[in-house]
Amino acid sequence: MAEADKQFEGEQLLSEPNVYVSLTYDALDAKVAMDRVKSPKAGAVVLFAGCTRDSFADKPVTHLRYTTYAPLALRSMQSITRSIRSAHDLVAISITHRLGQVDIGDESILIAISAPHRQAAWRAGEECLERVKASVEIWKEEWFEDGGVWRSNRDGKAGEPVNKDGTGGASDEQIANAAGSL
Repeated sequence: MAEADKQFEGEQLLSEPNVYVSLTYDALDAKVAMDRVKSPKAGAVVLFAGCTRDSFADKPVTHLRYTTYAPLALRSMQSITRSIRSAHDLVAISITHRLGQVDIGDESILIAISAPHRQAAWRAGEECLERVKASVEIWKEEWFEDGGVWRSNRDGKAGEPVNKDGTGGASDEQIANAAGSL
């Protein structure tokens, strides 16, 4: 990803006691995610790492590229983490989503959860991932050898084709709608 395409450097983070959400263009660090949620009160720490796979529907994938309107996505992620922390009586929860190009095998999302017991942590992790994929304003561009396709960060919901030269992206209307809902 070209430096000019980045919205920010480093990590954009919203945090409050035991709730952390962040976006970054840098490689994700599982140790940082787990350290954010570890506590003497937690008997279980669950880490989910979503990685770029090499195919979609039997078609070879070359890489993924994620984009967002960061202030809105961070607030949506924070709302999800607050809700899940309360519903599952968690000790702490953290979501970090990567933006920009994510190569095969690299992580695009880390969700770390701590809870007094493992069942709550497992359930909360699954629910968190599904809610992030369903509602956070992050757009995924899936690249194949013959070009790319935009998705709403959900498998199977293809959007508009992307030109081979890399042009394309969230439409002006999508961006305006996201910004207008702040």
